[in-house]
Amino acid sequence: MRKLLILTYHRLDLWIAPPWFAERLRAEFPQFEVVQLNSYDNVEGEIRDAEIMFGISLRPEQFASAEKLRWIHSQAAAVHQFMYPELINSDVILTNAREVHGPVVAEQVMAMMFALSRQIHAAVRFQQKRQWGQEFMWRGPSRVRELADSTLGLVGLGAIGRHVGKHASAAGMEVLAVRQHPGKEKPQYVDEVFPSSQLMETLARADYVVLSAPVTPATTGMIGREQFAAMKPDSCLINVGRGPLIDEVALIEALRERRIAGAALDVFDNEPLPPDSPLWDLDNLLITPHVGGISIKMWDRHYALFSENLRRYVSGQPLLGLVDKQSGY
Repeated sequence: MRKLLILTYHRLDLWIAPPWFAERLRAEFPQFEVVQLNSYDNVEGEIRDAEIMFGISLRPEQFASAEKLRWIHSQAAAVHQFMYPELINSDVILTNAREVHGPVVAEQVMAMMFALSRQIHAAVRFQQKRQWGQEFMWRGPSRVRELADSTLGLVGLGAIGRHVGKHASAAGMEVLAVRQHPGKEKPQYVDEVFPSSQLMETLARADYVVLSAPVTPATTGMIGREQFAAMKPDSCLINVGRGPLIDEVALIEALRERRIAGAALDVFDNEPLPPDSPLWDLDNLLITPHVGGISIKMWDRHYALFSENLRRYVSGQPLLGLVDKQSGY
C-alpha cells in the first residue's frame, strides 16, 4: 500500500495536525496508509517507504533515508527549511500552503496598518498607565492619520501580497509593488509594478512598506541602513515575511532615531523573541508573536488544499502551490 506520512511536530499544538485530519484522509483516500508522527522520533524509519510527506520540515539526514519519496507538501508558506542541495537537486516535488495562509496574513497586515495609522499601540500603552493620551497622540512624533489616499509599497506579490493589495486598494490606498518578475500579469488592484532593481525608488514613495517576500540569498537582509535612509521620515515598515529579510540592528537604529515613524513585526530572526531583545523597548514598534497565519479555520483550510492536491496527484493533474526549488519559492 502507498504511504502518506504526516509529520507535524511543534512546541505549539496549533501546528500539530488534529486527529480528524488523518482520519478524513484515510476515509477519503483508502489507497494510502496514512501515518502521523507528532515527534521526530523514528522519522528515518517512517520516511523510508513514504511516497508523500505533509509537514513543516525534514532535515537532510532524514531526507537521505527516504527511498520512495515523490512529493513533500509544506504546511507553511515558507520553504527555506527545505532548500538544501539534496532536496533541490532531487526529483521530489515540493508544494506549499501559501494559499492557506495568504488571505489570513493579509488581514494581519491590514490590522497592523490600521493600528499604526491610528496609533492603537500608543493608546494601549496609555491605557495600561491609566493616562489620557489624546494630546500626545496628536502632538507626538507619530501623529494619527488615515490610510485612504496614502501609498502602499508591497515587496513581494505572492499569495500574501496579492490579498494585501486587494484590501488596501479597497481602503483607498495607492498600491505599488516590487517583484522579481515584473512582466507577470498585474493584478487590477495594483497601480504599478516594478522590478527588484527599483526597490529604492518604491521605498521613497511609500507611506507603508509591507515585506512578504520569501527568504532567499537575494532577499536576506534586503532592508538595511541604505533602505531605511531612502524611506520617508513619516513612513512605516511592516514585516510578515520572515525575520531575516531585515537587518535588525539597522531597524533598531532607524526606530530609535526616528528615521522612520514606526514599524510592525510579526516575524523575527530569533523566535520566540528573547526577553532581553531591545525591540521590546521601542515605543514606535508594534510586536505580534508570529500569529499572522493563525486562524481557527486553519486546519479546515489545510485539509481543503491538501485533499484537492492529493486528488490531483493521484490522477496525474498539476498540483496547486508548486514550488520552484531552484528559485526557492
